[in-house]
Amino acid sequence: MIGWEQFEAVELRVGTITRVEQFPKARKPAYKIWADFGGDIGLRQTSAQVTVHYTPETLVGRQIVGCLNLGEKNIAGFISNFLCTGLPDANGDIVLIQPEKLIPNGGKLF
Repeated sequence: MIGWEQFEAVELRVGTITRVEQFPKARKPAYKIWADFGGDIGLRQTSAQVTVHYTPETLVGRQIVGCLNLGEKNIAGFISNFLCTGLPDANGDIVLIQPEKLIPNGGKLF
């Protein structure tokens, strides 16, 4: 069990995907994703294994929920500086978490 203060410390924010590229160096099929989190946060990048349900064309312009305060991670030479959140479907393939309605970039989950 975690306390409320620990949960509040997690930076889950809304961003809009601005760019997507194939990521052939990744061990599992993945995309390189850039998302705009607005205001003081700006553009962040990550790698996401979401190739089953999404194409680069269907991702650009989509709002997502990202965790922004996990630090950086080097993934096959690509620096990821946020975690794109998703849930596995019945086959274990990732479905992105996204807001139901348009939210200003940078909006924090409470």
